[in-house]
Amino acid sequence: MKTDARTLAPATQEQIRFKAVAAVEKGMTHVKAAEVFGVTRQSVDRWVKAYRSRGAHALKVHKRGPKGEGSRLEGRQAVTVIKLITDHHPEQLKLPFVLWTADAVRQLIQRKFRVGISVRTVRRYLARWGFTPQKPVRRAYERDDAAVRRWLEQEYPAIREAAKQEKALIYWGDEMGVRSDHQAGRSYAPKGQTPAIAGTGQRFGCNVLSALTNRGHLDFMVFKKGFTAAVFVRFLRRLMKQAGRKVFIIVDRHPVHRSKKVQAWLDEHAKQLRLFFLPGYSPELNPDEMLNQDVKTNAVGRKRARNRPQLMRNVRRYLDRRRANPELVTRYFHEDSVHYAAS
Repeated sequence: MKTDARTLAPATQEQIRFKAVAAVEKGMTHVKAAEVFGVTRQSVDRWVKAYRSRGAHALKVHKRGPKGEGSRLEGRQAVTVIKLITDHHPEQLKLPFVLWTADAVRQLIQRKFRVGISVRTVRRYLARWGFTPQKPVRRAYERDDAAVRRWLEQEYPAIREAAKQEKALIYWGDEMGVRSDHQAGRSYAPKGQTPAIAGTGQRFGCNVLSALTNRGHLDFMVFKKGFTAAVFVRFLRRLMKQAGRKVFIIVDRHPVHRSKKVQAWLDEHAKQLRLFFLPGYSPELNPDEMLNQDVKTNAVGRKRARNRPQLMRNVRRYLDRRRANPELVTRYFHEDSVHYAAS
Protein backbone atom coordinates (compact mmCIF):
# COMPACT_ATOMS: atom_id res chain seq x y z
CA MET A 1 0.00 0.00 0.00
CA LYS A 2 1.38 3.39 -1.00
CA THR A 3 1.73 6.06 1.65
CA ASP A 4 0.86 9.68 1.01
CA ALA A 5 4.01 11.19 2.52
CA ARG A 6 2.29 14.55 2.82
CA THR A 7 0.16 13.15 5.67
CA LEU A 8 3.22 12.19 7.74
CA ALA A 9 5.14 14.34 10.18
CA PRO A 10 7.97 16.31 8.52
CA ALA A 11 10.64 14.38 10.48
CA THR A 12 9.16 11.06 9.33
CA GLN A 13 9.08 12.26 5.73
CA GLU A 14 12.77 13.13 5.98
CA GLN A 15 13.68 9.68 7.37
CA ILE A 16 11.84 7.91 4.54
CA ARG A 17 13.61 10.02 1.93
CA PHE A 18 17.07 9.28 3.39
CA LYS A 19 16.37 5.53 3.77
CA ALA A 20 14.96 5.17 0.26
CA VAL A 21 17.88 7.02 -1.33
CA ALA A 22 20.41 5.04 0.72
CA ALA A 23 18.82 1.79 -0.45
CA VAL A 24 19.01 2.87 -4.08
CA GLU A 25 22.62 3.97 -3.68
CA LYS A 26 23.42 0.44 -2.40
CA GLY A 27 21.93 -1.13 -5.53
CA MET A 28 18.21 -1.46 -4.87
CA THR A 29 16.01 -0.59 -7.84
CA HIS A 30 13.66 2.39 -7.70
CA VAL A 31 10.65 0.12 -8.07
CA LYS A 32 11.77 -2.10 -5.16
CA ALA A 33 12.60 0.90 -2.95
CA ALA A 34 9.14 2.30 -3.58
CA GLU A 35 7.60 -1.03 -2.59
CA VAL A 36 9.73 -1.41 0.56
CA PHE A 37 9.09 2.10 1.87
CA GLY A 38 5.44 2.30 0.77
CA VAL A 39 5.77 5.29 -1.53
CA THR A 40 5.44 5.86 -5.27
CA ARG A 41 8.21 5.18 -7.74
CA GLN A 42 7.94 8.78 -8.92
CA SER A 43 8.76 9.98 -5.40
CA VAL A 44 11.84 7.79 -5.26
CA ASP A 45 12.93 9.06 -8.70
CA ARG A 46 12.56 12.66 -7.52
CA TRP A 47 14.46 12.11 -4.25
CA VAL A 48 17.37 10.32 -5.92
CA LYS A 49 17.66 13.00 -8.56
CA ALA A 50 17.64 15.74 -5.92
CA TYR A 51 20.24 13.93 -3.80
CA ARG A 52 22.61 13.39 -6.74
CA SER A 53 22.36 17.00 -7.90
CA ARG A 54 22.29 18.90 -4.60
CA GLY A 55 23.43 16.47 -1.92
CA ALA A 56 21.92 15.40 1.38
CA HIS A 57 20.65 18.94 2.04
CA ALA A 58 18.01 18.41 -0.67
CA LEU A 59 16.41 15.60 1.37
CA LYS A 60 16.10 17.53 4.64
CA VAL A 61 12.95 19.15 5.96
CA HIS A 62 12.69 22.78 4.89
CA LYS A 63 10.37 25.40 6.29
CA ARG A 64 7.59 26.06 3.83
CA GLY A 65 6.37 29.46 2.75
CA PRO A 66 8.21 32.78 2.24
CA LYS A 67 11.59 33.16 3.89
CA GLY A 68 12.44 35.67 6.55
CA GLU A 69 10.29 37.89 8.71
CA GLY A 70 7.31 39.86 7.50
CA SER A 71 5.96 37.13 5.24
CA ARG A 72 2.36 37.29 6.47
CA LEU A 73 -0.21 40.02 6.95
CA GLU A 74 -1.40 40.95 10.41
CA GLY A 75 -5.09 41.49 11.04
CA ARG A 76 -4.94 45.28 11.01
CA GLN A 77 -2.87 45.21 7.82
CA ALA A 78 -5.44 42.99 6.12
CA VAL A 79 -8.21 45.42 7.08
CA THR A 80 -6.23 48.29 5.55
CA VAL A 81 -5.64 46.40 2.29
CA ILE A 82 -9.31 45.46 1.99
CA LYS A 83 -10.35 49.09 2.42
CA LEU A 84 -7.77 50.33 -0.09
CA ILE A 85 -8.79 47.95 -2.88
CA THR A 86 -12.49 48.53 -2.17
CA ASP A 87 -12.36 52.32 -2.17
CA HIS A 88 -9.64 53.05 -4.73
CA HIS A 89 -8.45 52.17 -8.21
CA PRO A 90 -4.78 51.10 -8.57
CA GLU A 91 -4.01 54.33 -10.47
CA GLN A 92 -5.18 56.42 -7.53
CA LEU A 93 -2.57 54.69 -5.38
CA LYS A 94 0.11 55.24 -8.07
CA LEU A 95 0.35 51.58 -8.97
CA PRO A 96 1.04 50.65 -12.63
CA PHE A 97 -2.27 48.81 -13.08
CA VAL A 98 -5.77 49.64 -14.31
CA LEU A 99 -7.46 46.70 -12.55
CA TRP A 100 -7.01 45.05 -9.17
CA THR A 101 -5.21 41.89 -10.22
CA ALA A 102 -3.49 39.57 -7.75
CA ASP A 103 -0.14 41.05 -8.78
CA ALA A 104 -1.46 44.58 -8.22
CA VAL A 105 -2.55 43.61 -4.69
CA ARG A 106 0.82 41.94 -4.09
CA GLN A 107 2.64 45.14 -5.04
CA LEU A 108 0.30 47.20 -2.86
CA ILE A 109 1.08 44.99 0.15
CA GLN A 110 4.81 45.15 -0.57
CA ARG A 111 4.78 48.93 -0.89
CA LYS A 112 2.48 49.63 2.05
CA PHE A 113 3.82 47.17 4.62
CA ARG A 114 7.07 45.83 3.11
CA VAL A 115 5.62 42.33 3.34
CA GLY A 116 6.79 40.04 0.54
CA ILE A 117 4.26 37.37 -0.41
CA SER A 118 3.62 35.43 -3.59
CA VAL A 119 0.80 36.02 -6.07
CA ARG A 120 -0.57 32.60 -5.12
CA THR A 121 -0.74 33.64 -1.47
CA VAL A 122 -2.45 36.90 -2.47
CA ARG A 123 -5.13 34.91 -4.28
CA ARG A 124 -5.75 32.89 -1.11
CA TYR A 125 -6.05 36.10 0.91
CA LEU A 126 -8.49 37.57 -1.63
CA ALA A 127 -10.64 34.43 -1.58
CA ARG A 128 -10.65 34.48 2.23
CA TRP A 129 -11.75 38.15 2.18
CA GLY A 130 -14.64 37.39 -0.17
CA PHE A 131 -13.13 38.89 -3.34
CA THR A 132 -13.66 37.17 -6.70
CA PRO A 133 -12.36 38.06 -10.19
CA GLN A 134 -15.15 39.85 -12.06
CA LYS A 135 -15.60 41.69 -15.32
CA PRO A 136 -15.65 45.39 -14.43
CA VAL A 137 -18.39 47.78 -15.49
CA ARG A 138 -17.11 50.57 -17.67
CA ARG A 139 -17.51 53.95 -15.99
CA ALA A 140 -16.91 57.30 -17.66
CA TYR A 141 -14.29 59.68 -16.25
CA GLU A 142 -16.90 62.46 -16.57
CA ARG A 143 -19.29 60.78 -14.17
CA ASP A 144 -20.12 62.96 -11.17
CA ASP A 145 -20.20 60.69 -8.11
CA ALA A 146 -21.83 63.40 -5.99
CA ALA A 147 -24.65 63.71 -8.54
CA VAL A 148 -25.11 59.93 -8.51
CA ARG A 149 -25.37 59.89 -4.71
CA ARG A 150 -27.86 62.75 -4.86
CA TRP A 151 -29.92 60.82 -7.41
CA LEU A 152 -29.97 57.65 -5.33
CA GLU A 153 -30.57 59.31 -1.97
CA GLN A 154 -32.78 62.28 -2.85
CA GLU A 155 -33.97 62.72 -6.43
CA TYR A 156 -35.24 59.23 -7.27
CA PRO A 157 -36.96 58.75 -3.87
CA ALA A 158 -38.73 62.08 -4.51
CA ILE A 159 -39.82 60.94 -7.99
CA ARG A 160 -41.10 57.67 -6.54
CA GLU A 161 -43.09 59.50 -3.88
CA ALA A 162 -44.54 61.95 -6.42
CA ALA A 163 -45.59 59.04 -8.66
CA LYS A 164 -47.33 57.45 -5.70
CA GLN A 165 -49.20 60.68 -4.94
CA GLU A 166 -50.19 61.26 -8.59
CA LYS A 167 -50.91 57.55 -9.31
CA ALA A 168 -48.40 57.59 -12.14
CA LEU A 169 -46.44 54.73 -13.69
CA ILE A 170 -42.65 55.14 -13.61
CA TYR A 171 -41.04 54.07 -16.88
CA TRP A 172 -37.33 53.84 -17.60
CA GLY A 173 -36.60 54.64 -21.22
CA ASP A 174 -33.65 54.40 -23.58
CA GLU A 175 -32.74 54.16 -27.25
CA MET A 176 -30.16 51.94 -28.90
CA GLY A 177 -28.80 51.18 -32.32
CA VAL A 178 -28.32 47.56 -33.40
CA ARG A 179 -26.03 46.43 -36.21
CA SER A 180 -25.93 43.34 -38.36
CA ASP A 181 -22.27 42.66 -37.52
CA HIS A 182 -22.76 42.56 -33.75
CA GLN A 183 -21.36 39.28 -32.38
CA ALA A 184 -21.97 37.78 -28.93
CA GLY A 185 -21.08 34.52 -27.25
CA ARG A 186 -18.29 32.02 -27.90
CA SER A 187 -17.96 28.86 -29.95
CA TYR A 188 -15.80 25.82 -29.19
CA ALA A 189 -13.12 25.01 -31.76
CA PRO A 190 -9.73 23.23 -31.84
CA LYS A 191 -7.01 25.22 -30.12
CA GLY A 192 -5.38 27.68 -32.50
CA GLN A 193 -8.24 27.46 -35.02
CA THR A 194 -10.55 30.46 -34.66
CA PRO A 195 -14.11 29.45 -35.57
CA ALA A 196 -15.81 31.26 -38.46
CA ILE A 197 -19.51 32.13 -38.57
CA ALA A 198 -21.33 32.58 -41.86
CA GLY A 199 -22.99 35.95 -42.34
CA THR A 200 -23.58 38.66 -44.88
CA GLY A 201 -20.74 40.98 -45.77
CA GLN A 202 -23.15 43.91 -45.84
CA ARG A 203 -23.58 46.19 -42.85
CA PHE A 204 -27.01 47.44 -41.91
CA GLY A 205 -28.85 48.30 -38.75
CA CYS A 206 -31.93 49.71 -37.09
CA ASN A 207 -32.84 51.62 -33.95
CA VAL A 208 -34.96 50.73 -30.95
CA LEU A 209 -36.80 52.90 -28.44
CA SER A 210 -38.00 51.09 -25.33
CA ALA A 211 -39.43 51.80 -21.91
CA LEU A 212 -40.12 49.44 -19.01
CA THR A 213 -41.38 49.45 -15.45
CA ASN A 214 -40.49 47.44 -12.38
CA ARG A 215 -43.97 45.91 -12.59
CA GLY A 216 -43.06 44.18 -15.85
CA HIS A 217 -44.61 46.57 -18.39
CA LEU A 218 -42.62 46.92 -21.60
CA ASP A 219 -43.26 49.11 -24.64
CA PHE A 220 -40.98 49.55 -27.63
CA MET A 221 -40.67 50.89 -31.14
CA VAL A 222 -38.29 49.56 -33.82
CA PHE A 223 -37.44 51.99 -36.63
CA LYS A 224 -34.83 52.38 -39.33
CA LYS A 225 -34.42 56.17 -39.55
CA GLY A 226 -32.36 58.29 -37.19
CA PHE A 227 -33.39 59.16 -33.66
CA THR A 228 -34.99 62.60 -33.78
CA ALA A 229 -37.29 64.72 -31.65
CA ALA A 230 -40.23 63.77 -33.88
CA VAL A 231 -39.53 60.07 -33.35
CA PHE A 232 -39.24 60.52 -29.59
CA VAL A 233 -42.50 62.47 -29.39
CA ARG A 234 -44.24 59.77 -31.41
CA PHE A 235 -42.97 57.16 -28.96
CA LEU A 236 -44.07 59.21 -25.93
CA ARG A 237 -47.53 59.63 -27.43
CA ARG A 238 -47.84 55.86 -27.91
CA LEU A 239 -46.52 55.19 -24.42
CA MET A 240 -48.98 57.60 -22.85
CA LYS A 241 -51.88 56.00 -24.73
CA GLN A 242 -50.89 52.43 -23.86
CA ALA A 243 -50.30 53.22 -20.16
CA GLY A 244 -53.85 54.50 -19.73
CA ARG A 245 -52.79 56.76 -16.87
CA LYS A 246 -50.18 59.39 -16.01
CA VAL A 247 -46.64 58.49 -16.95
CA PHE A 248 -43.31 59.44 -15.39
CA ILE A 249 -40.46 58.49 -17.71
CA ILE A 250 -36.78 58.59 -16.72
CA VAL A 251 -34.17 58.88 -19.49
CA ASP A 252 -30.57 59.93 -20.01
CA ARG A 253 -29.46 63.39 -21.12
CA HIS A 254 -29.38 62.71 -24.85
CA PRO A 255 -29.72 65.99 -26.84
CA VAL A 256 -32.99 64.77 -28.39
CA HIS A 257 -34.54 64.30 -24.94
CA ARG A 258 -33.70 67.90 -24.07
CA SER A 259 -34.58 69.45 -27.43
CA LYS A 260 -36.94 72.43 -27.73
CA LYS A 261 -39.44 70.42 -29.76
CA VAL A 262 -39.68 67.73 -27.10
CA GLN A 263 -39.93 70.32 -24.33
CA ALA A 264 -42.74 72.13 -26.14
CA TRP A 265 -44.68 68.88 -26.49
CA LEU A 266 -44.12 68.07 -22.81
CA ASP A 267 -45.45 71.47 -21.79
CA GLU A 268 -48.66 70.72 -23.71
CA HIS A 269 -49.06 67.32 -22.03
CA ALA A 270 -47.80 68.08 -18.53
CA LYS A 271 -50.91 66.56 -16.96
CA GLN A 272 -50.38 63.24 -18.71
CA LEU A 273 -46.60 62.82 -18.78
CA ARG A 274 -43.47 64.09 -17.02
CA LEU A 275 -39.87 63.58 -18.11
CA PHE A 276 -36.95 63.15 -15.68
CA PHE A 277 -33.22 62.93 -16.37
CA LEU A 278 -30.61 60.59 -14.94
CA PRO A 279 -27.23 61.99 -13.84
CA GLY A 280 -24.85 62.44 -16.75
CA TYR A 281 -22.58 59.60 -17.89
CA SER A 282 -24.37 57.06 -15.68
CA PRO A 283 -25.99 54.46 -17.96
CA GLU A 284 -25.50 51.79 -15.29
CA LEU A 285 -28.32 53.44 -13.30
CA ASN A 286 -30.88 52.76 -16.04
CA PRO A 287 -32.64 49.33 -15.94
CA ASP A 288 -33.46 49.72 -19.64
CA GLU A 289 -29.73 49.24 -20.34
CA MET A 290 -30.17 45.64 -19.17
CA LEU A 291 -32.84 45.14 -21.82
CA ASN A 292 -30.51 46.67 -24.43
CA GLN A 293 -27.75 44.21 -23.56
CA ASP A 294 -30.21 41.32 -23.67
CA VAL A 295 -31.49 42.29 -27.12
CA LYS A 296 -28.02 42.84 -28.59
CA THR A 297 -26.77 39.54 -27.22
CA ASN A 298 -29.71 37.25 -27.93
CA ALA A 299 -31.80 38.85 -30.68
CA VAL A 300 -28.91 40.22 -32.75
CA GLY A 301 -25.56 38.72 -31.78
CA ARG A 302 -26.65 35.07 -31.96
CA LYS A 303 -28.79 35.29 -35.09
CA ARG A 304 -27.57 36.05 -38.59
CA ALA A 305 -29.95 38.46 -40.34
CA ARG A 306 -29.48 38.65 -44.12
CA ASN A 307 -30.96 42.12 -44.52
CA ARG A 308 -32.44 45.01 -42.56
CA PRO A 309 -36.09 43.84 -42.68
CA GLN A 310 -35.07 40.47 -41.26
CA LEU A 311 -33.00 42.15 -38.55
CA MET A 312 -35.95 44.32 -37.56
CA ARG A 313 -38.26 41.28 -37.49
CA ASN A 314 -35.82 39.41 -35.25
CA VAL A 315 -35.69 42.33 -32.81
CA ARG A 316 -39.47 42.86 -32.79
CA ARG A 317 -40.18 39.16 -32.19
CA TYR A 318 -37.70 39.01 -29.36
CA LEU A 319 -39.14 42.12 -27.70
CA ASP A 320 -42.69 40.80 -28.19
CA ARG A 321 -41.74 37.64 -26.31
CA ARG A 322 -40.24 39.72 -23.52
CA ARG A 323 -43.32 41.93 -23.34
CA ALA A 324 -45.54 38.86 -23.07
CA ASN A 325 -43.61 37.71 -20.00
CA PRO A 326 -43.64 40.46 -17.33
CA GLU A 327 -41.66 38.30 -14.92
CA LEU A 328 -38.68 38.35 -17.29
CA VAL A 329 -38.94 42.14 -17.55
CA THR A 330 -38.82 42.56 -13.78
CA ARG A 331 -35.59 40.54 -13.70
CA TYR A 332 -33.78 43.42 -15.38
CA PHE A 333 -34.20 45.25 -12.08
CA HIS A 334 -32.36 42.52 -10.15
CA GLU A 335 -28.91 43.71 -11.26
CA ASP A 336 -27.00 45.35 -8.41
CA SER A 337 -26.54 48.70 -10.18
CA VAL A 338 -30.30 49.15 -10.78
CA HIS A 339 -31.78 47.27 -7.84
CA TYR A 340 -32.57 50.61 -6.21
CA ALA A 341 -35.30 51.05 -8.88
CA ALA A 342 -36.97 47.71 -8.16
CA SER A 343 -39.50 49.25 -5.79
